[in-house]
Amino acid sequence: MKTFSAKAHEVQHDWLLVDATDKILGRLASQIALRLRGKHKVIYTPHTDTGDFVVVVNAEKLRVTGNKAKDKMYYRHTTYPGGIYETNFTKLLDRHPHRVLYKAVRGMMPKGPLGYAMLRKLKVYAGAAHPHSAQQPKPIDLLKA
Repeated sequence: MKTFSAKAHEVQHDWLLVDATDKILGRLASQIALRLRGKHKVIYTPHTDTGDFVVVVNAEKLRVTGNKAKDKMYYRHTTYPGGIYETNFTKLLDRHPHRVLYKAVRGMMPKGPLGYAMLRKLKVYAGAAHPHSAQQPKPIDLLKA
């Protein structure tokens, strides 16, 4: 019996809709990363993009546990000397709610061309509205047991 290896043209990418209201950031991000990679599918192949598209709404309503709201720091750099900026979770969530979840998922994805291609299938929106209704995403609760 030969080992199955999925080809790019054989894979069907589904569209999933995730509501992030009152979900914990890390737990949700790990499940989204799993779905983007396709590890939940029987046909998972490490060198092929077998994952699904994930649309996340209500990213502004994410939460973290403990003191992370004020202690968790996010950094970015302008590439100029001394151009480092830091902000905490609360300020980033107020200013750019979609970046909090995007950065968490990006850190869990593989680095390289395939990982970056998988990450492009993640669509994060601060509010309840999204422009992907034509794809008919299926609502799913990723944190349900």
